[in-house]
Formats: sequence, structure tokens, C-alpha cells
Amino acid sequence: MKADQLSPGNSAAGNYSRRVFLKNSAVLSLAVAGSPLLKLSGAAPAKEYINGLQVGMASFADEGVDTVLDVLQKRGAINTIFLNTFTYGDGLSGRQVPGQPFPDHGPQEADKNYHGGNYAIPHAKYYQNTILKDTRSPEYGNRDLVAEVIKGAHKRGMKVYATIEDQWRDDVPGIDQCKEVDLMGRKARTTCLFNPNVRAFWTDLATDTCASYDLDGIVFFNERNGPLLNALGASHLMGAVDPSRSTCFCEYHQTAAKAKGISFERTKAGYLKLDEFAKACKADQRPSDGYYVEFQRIMLEYPEIVAWDKLFDFGKHQIVDDVNKAVKALNKKQLVGLHIEHINSFNPFFRATRDYEDLAGRVDFLKIVVYNNCGGERYQHFIRNIHSTIFKDIPLEELMRFNNHLLGYSVSEAAYDDLPKAGLSPDYVYRETQRALNGVKGKCLILPGIDIGIPVGKNSRKQSPDDVYQATMAAYKAGANGVIISRKYSEMNLSLIDAAGRAIREATKG
Repeated sequence: MKADQLSPGNSAAGNYSRRVFLKNSAVLSLAVAGSPLLKLSGAAPAKEYINGLQVGMASFADEGVDTVLDVLQKRGAINTIFLNTFTYGDGLSGRQVPGQPFPDHGPQEADKNYHGGNYAIPHAKYYQNTILKDTRSPEYGNRDLVAEVIKGAHKRGMKVYATIEDQWRDDVPGIDQCKEVDLMGRKARTTCLFNPNVRAFWTDLATDTCASYDLDGIVFFNERNGPLLNALGASHLMGAVDPSRSTCFCEYHQTAAKAKGISFERTKAGYLKLDEFAKACKADQRPSDGYYVEFQRIMLEYPEIVAWDKLFDFGKHQIVDDVNKAVKALNKKQLVGLHIEHINSFNPFFRATRDYEDLAGRVDFLKIVVYNNCGGERYQHFIRNIHSTIFKDIPLEELMRFNNHLLGYSVSEAAYDDLPKAGLSPDYVYRETQRALNGVKGKCLILPGIDIGIPVGKNSRKQSPDDVYQATMAAYKAGANGVIISRKYSEMNLSLIDAAGRAIREATKG
């Protein structure tokens, strides 16, 4: 059977492809009836599925290690814990974010003293090559929750992967010397990937974490774009578009550029042109040849713009390679994974920088974000951002439909105005999973990230158990090697975890 014949939205029409998927679920069931799902293209044998869920340390501290593990194993059919061991952000760690309703488990109050940092016990001998030495989280004192979770999980036959995320606080000792520099010479909040202290830190952290604990693997999170995409506002994460804030232009980036024959002076001149262009867009000052033609003219005049943007990705992948090499040197058979952020499925410019086959040669598995419930809201935000600059001449609905064609989305996805309320369909999950599997060509595992409880706006779609079930099933029917339920347990209602568990059990039986 061909891949497109299994696509949940391929042969039906309707207002929203979520409904299309529901209509076709019976057909899909017949397609796999009488034979195990593992016979679908790209699927792993049932015993090798990684059925994972991301959990922050706060949940284990608040609810108890045994309680959380029992819930996830019995209700969610989870066999792998993706445990956040390092971040200063609140997307993977901590309780529910402020302003959002609490789930039906855990404390019904916000974090009072959330700090973040390294939740594992650090060992000084591993951090000799970086000034970023003091990162231990103060939240739980000397308690080693990482060891407790690993012990409890392994006792139940569950695996544990550490997740480390590139998110920082401004008061971390030494962080000021590691910050990126924007186009105007101002220090940013993010760290430069070419700064030797930063590069050494990630290698040291991965080595320390994997050498010191009986982990089954580790995942690196870095949700950052290069300067070109930032200059264009080509992300759902950005608010106001401001190319002058693009990074990085620090001395370490300049040295790396010089080694590749990229002119810093020409690059800066090009990005200053983009800054002028963005300001004109914001002021509705349409160039005589239109917004896109003017943008393309700048790009042709300054090819250094793209070269500098590619340099950012080179630095990011260099760190991924360092982490993988360090973990493999321990000879503990731990797997290394890379989180591929959501913008990868929205933005054709970003997508062009993420060659799945190339990434598959760097890690053992890719976690690809296919969050379809919050995806509608995020996709609309992305379209609105790119409409504010290079595609300002195109009406929003037409721009979205054009972009859908570029991305290979179903024609049945919701209209632009309806995206937040409709979300993206399970068919979107299916297609993105298939694209990743086809892209890696069997060289690494693909674990789609399925969203449960990720905060959305007041008027955006709120998930039902069936929404979660359909999205999870779509990933397995596409041939995924498992899933990673995201972002964190402290956001998720138990009824939605139950729905994911039902899909996982049905999909991996046999």
C-alpha cells in the first residue's frame, strides 16, 4: 500500500481535516486489520517502540516518584520517561505556567520559587573547560531526584532519557561572557554557539549526566533560529519583527565566519539593508516592485546574508556532534536524540536548512514536533509574521493556502481565520511523520512529539480525549518508531493521558 493511500485526509473532503480523519478512521482500521502495525512502512517491532512522555522534576517532587510512574505506565502505556535534567525555562520544567488552568493532578498552585538549572548532581571534574560551572538547581537541596526516578523507572521496566535544553537565566555565573551580540552590538539573552565556553559546557554537561547516571539516552533541545529567519519574523515564536535584534555577530562568530571566507562587513551591510526593509514594511511603505521583489533584490546583492545564517546552523550542529561523540565515548550504549522545533513544519525557509538525512547521520533519533492542537494557533501566528514583511502583497488566506501547498499539507486544513479554533488535523501529524521517515531513509528513529495540554489562547481549541487519540494513532499509522507526549506532565489532564495510552496500546499490540 502506498503512503498516500494511508494518509488520514487523502480521500475525503470537508471543512476541517480533523473531521476528515474521523470519517476515514474506519478505513484506516481496515487497512491494518489482520496484520500487526509493525508491518507498516518504517515501523519498529512492537518491543522496540519508544512510547515516551516528557516530565519535569517538579511533578516527581510534588506527587511522588512512584505515583507519577504508576500513572504514566498504567494509564498512558508509557515505557520511556523523558526526564528534564537541565533547563532554566518553564516549557519543560516546573509546574503549570502562570495564567493557565491546572491539570487534575498535582498542586493547584503555581511555582513560588522556580529557578531551573541542572537537576542532576554535577561533578566539578567534568567542567574544566568552561566558565559555566555553577548551574546546580537550588530547588530540592541535596536530594537526587534524577537517581530516584531512574531507580523507580527501571524497577518497572521503563527507560529514562535525560532532556537538556538551551535556556538560561541572566544571573547564572559566567553567563554574561557567553551571550550573543546582535546587529547593533547589544548583548542578547541567548548564548553564542561558537563561544568556546558554551560549546564546552554542552559537551561537559552531556558527559557528566550520562557518565554519572544509568540513563538510556539523552536529548538535546535548542529552539533557536539563525539571523535571517529572525530578521524576517519567520517564526511563530516571535512578536514584533526587528532585524536589528538578529544574532549573532560577536567576536567568536566573526572568527568562525572568517575561517569560511565570509565577510563580516558585507554581512553586516546586508542585514542593515534587511533592517531598513523591515521598517519600511512596518510603515506600509511598499517598494515600487513590491515587497518580495525588494527582498529578493537584497538577497541577490548580499549573498553573505544566507552564508551567515547557515553559519548559525553549522554551530548548532557542531554542538550536536560534540554531544553525540562524548556520549558514545562512554560506551554505555546510550542513545542520543535531537529535538526538531515546530517551525520546521511551518516554514519552507527553515525546512530547507534541516536535511533529515544529514541529521540522521548525527544522532540516533529525531523528536520532530508535530503538535497539532496548538499547531493551528501557532501556524496562524507564523503566517501573520511572514505576511508583515516579504509576503505583504499577498492576502493572508491566499498566503496560507500557498504555504500549505509548499509544505504538502492537506487541502482540508482549516481556513486562516479558523486555525486557532480548529487546530491542525491528525492528517498533518501523519504527513509530517511520513516526511521525516522518508527523509532519514532508515538511518535513525523518528519519534513524533504529540501535544497534550500545551497552553493556547482563550479562544483556541481545547483538546478532547478523541483529539489526542486520533493524533497519536496518526503518528503510529504513519510508521513512527514511537511517540513523545509533550510538553510536560504538569500541563496534562489525566483523561488526555488515558486517550494517548489507548492509542499506544492499540497501535503497538501484536
